[in-house]
Amino acid sequence: MLLNVAFIHLCRGGKPGAQRMAGEFSPALALRQIATHTGGQSRALDQSCNFLVVEPLGANRLALAGDPTKQRPMADAGQLQPGRRLALSCAAASMRLAGRAEDAAALRDAWHLRPPGADPGPAGAVFGAWRQLARQPPAATPGRLGKIFDQLGLHWDGDALADLCTQIEKLAVSQRSAPFDAAAIAAEVVAIRPDAELFGWWLADLVLAQRLGWPRPLPLLMGQVFEPAFRGGAGGGRRIRPGDKNFERAVCIALVAAAADACRLAAELSHRAERLIAIAPRLRAKGAGDVIQRLLDDDAVSGSLTTKNLSRFAARRLFDRLQQLEAVRELSGRTSFRLFGL
Repeated sequence: MLLNVAFIHLCRGGKPGAQRMAGEFSPALALRQIATHTGGQSRALDQSCNFLVVEPLGANRLALAGDPTKQRPMADAGQLQPGRRLALSCAAASMRLAGRAEDAAALRDAWHLRPPGADPGPAGAVFGAWRQLARQPPAATPGRLGKIFDQLGLHWDGDALADLCTQIEKLAVSQRSAPFDAAAIAAEVVAIRPDAELFGWWLADLVLAQRLGWPRPLPLLMGQVFEPAFRGGAGGGRRIRPGDKNFERAVCIALVAAAADACRLAAELSHRAERLIAIAPRLRAKGAGDVIQRLLDDDAVSGSLTTKNLSRFAARRLFDRLQQLEAVRELSGRTSFRLFGL
């Protein structure tokens, strides 16, 4: 399957041809099967524009669980956040790049099992940087980049960050394809600060989103850094780093692989979200609607979650019920300090 990566639009709004693309991920994604050609079954690509087609399942699909004898208000099921799931993969690859031992499970624990507002630690802070990338619009300001730099365990003076923001502004009006601008900013960062490659990858996804007009970036490239796209030679030689020969080509190939992975993830999440939404009316626990919303919005939710309407013990019973109904999965493999997700 060949894709023109300059036209990969995973979450952009607009009207390609006569069809309107779903840009809001609301409330769940019905992602058609990726076909090997645009005219095949399910037509994963729009024929006229080579866009990845993502279809919303419609709003107001979630009935808030509560007193079954009362009329329950309908609430927006929220926006599925594949970006937050992709952030975990990118954070795990970041740990490998930094020479740290934390894997995806350790990063998830560091973030989701900490007390509210507590420091997630160095590894958790890196995970938080990728989560922030997926959560906020793709804007670059010295203040924001400075905070991200600190989260990544790096330090850069304000003037240098201001110059970097100016460079990003220039790329925003570039006439080149978006993947080449993403490669350019990563190479620029590494040329100035060879120790800041991780920051370069973070910025590459931000610039890609800017150039493609996405409302929020998707963490894509960092998750491909150790994959074949960035290995030189047929036998998989030395890793191709930003600025190396053939780096731009490698970025284009990596984006094709990352886009396909994101599509598969979105399709899987869509199926599981529909299952969760379908069983919502069967739940009797007060506050169950808030738990379902969190499950739709995030990668994982603590099994001992407490809210204003749900005690820790009630939450445990609710998650046990959801697990019995095969609406959620337990992610940690533990019998205590459990984490649940789609």
